[in-house]
Amino acid sequence: MGSRLEAGMTAASAAGVGSRRARSVHRGRRAFLALAVSTALAGCSVGIPDPAAPNAAPATPTLATPTITPGYDAAAVAAKDMPFAAGATLAAGVPIQLSDGLREVRVWKPGAENVAGASQYVKEDGCVASAKVRTNQSALAVAGDDKASTEALFRYLDASILPGYLKPATLRWGGEPGGPAPRVDVLVLTGGERAGARATAVYARLFSKAGSSVYLSVSCPNARSLAAARGDVEARIAVVPPG
Repeated sequence: MGSRLEAGMTAASAAGVGSRRARSVHRGRRAFLALAVSTALAGCSVGIPDPAAPNAAPATPTLATPTITPGYDAAAVAAKDMPFAAGATLAAGVPIQLSDGLREVRVWKPGAENVAGASQYVKEDGCVASAKVRTNQSALAVAGDDKASTEALFRYLDASILPGYLKPATLRWGGEPGGPAPRVDVLVLTGGERAGARATAVYARLFSKAGSSVYLSVSCPNARSLAAARGDVEARIAVVPPG
């Protein structure tokens, strides 16, 4: 996929993105968002590979299944908010995961599963959510700085995405669905300003010490349905701390 987006888009689409980026950074951003929408509708998702890793089949993420790391105080980490500045409290090399809480929401149904390592959910109003986790992300990480690492992740996906385009947001950090939970900082890229375009929101966080990233995209027919879908996603999908 153009700008290192995963396979699934056509070569013509990739070339179109490149030419638009050359004409203007702003239009390059819109091109990325159009790719994100097309990705969701086509049943694939944005890949987040390790540039330094050898070519291999991508690992299949295990949603909401904690890992066990000897000597790591998982309970203490899971009990507190996870702002960008707290990323160093995680153990090195442990996977961060995503829950599948949208399965329990009546208006959402599971869509395609394990498509390029992602799980998808489809809402009855036409919204689509895609959740993905990736390990071996250290080559993209800025040591000790999860915010800068996440900005680097977005730039890796599309070089025209400037830090100013990304807005702070939070997702659940563990906890039981429907109950209170700590929050984890993420960055979000939104789009869909053009008439007739689908409204989109892309959440991501790269945990620099853990070497893992989480990616969550939401695409809806319009801004109003996106706002409702984002409410569901932020309330039901949790970033799962390592055990």
